[in-house]
Amino acid sequence: MADTETTPILVIGNKNYSSWSLRPWLLLTQLGIPFTEVRLPLDTPEFAEKIGQWSPTGRVPVLRHGRLTVWDSFAICEYANDVLAPGRGWPADPPTRAHARSVCAEMHSGFMALRNELPMNCRARGRRVQRSAACEADLQRIYSSWRVCRQHYGDGGPWLFGAFSIADAMYAPVALRLLTYDVSRDAVVQAYIDALLALPALQAWLAAAQAETEVVEADEAGETDPARS
Repeated sequence: MADTETTPILVIGNKNYSSWSLRPWLLLTQLGIPFTEVRLPLDTPEFAEKIGQWSPTGRVPVLRHGRLTVWDSFAICEYANDVLAPGRGWPADPPTRAHARSVCAEMHSGFMALRNELPMNCRARGRRVQRSAACEADLQRIYSSWRVCRQHYGDGGPWLFGAFSIADAMYAPVALRLLTYDVSRDAVVQAYIDALLALPALQAWLAAAQAETEVVEADEAGETDPARS
């Protein structure tokens, strides 16, 4: 069970590579939710030795709050909205909230070609990789979704649904991938990326990623491990 008097613990992987760790980390940080960070570098003896103490799946991220364990990025974000910052993770308007949940669920379960071919690597810039037709389709679908969100909700602020929400945390790693692989984008997409990059929270994550020394060869080579995607 959760103990609301205790500070949540968020266990993450490398900040340079772990896109799923970034999502709840960014949400908690942006919403001003205090938490303790535990970083376990991926593909290391330390990770293998310690992850079982935290995660029933052997994966990151995972949130510990009192005796409660919440695994999976999306579930952690939902828990933050329900308990840690009630109602602040989603738009208040039910139809808008349904739209936001839909785009998040699409990110959570889809875009496998993009994930496999363009792994997150915060330190890298201007990489050139041969993208498949499936990856191009993923990119165009994401761009279309962002444009629709900005068209409908842009009057409320710079984020996908006006105010910052779980949707922005879910898509922040995609924005970083576009920079790593220098993927072409239009003015609407670039403006959204610029808004994300202006966040002090995301800048803090990027600075920490830059300072890391670990190298995950699979992600450097353009391949990802399904165990952490």
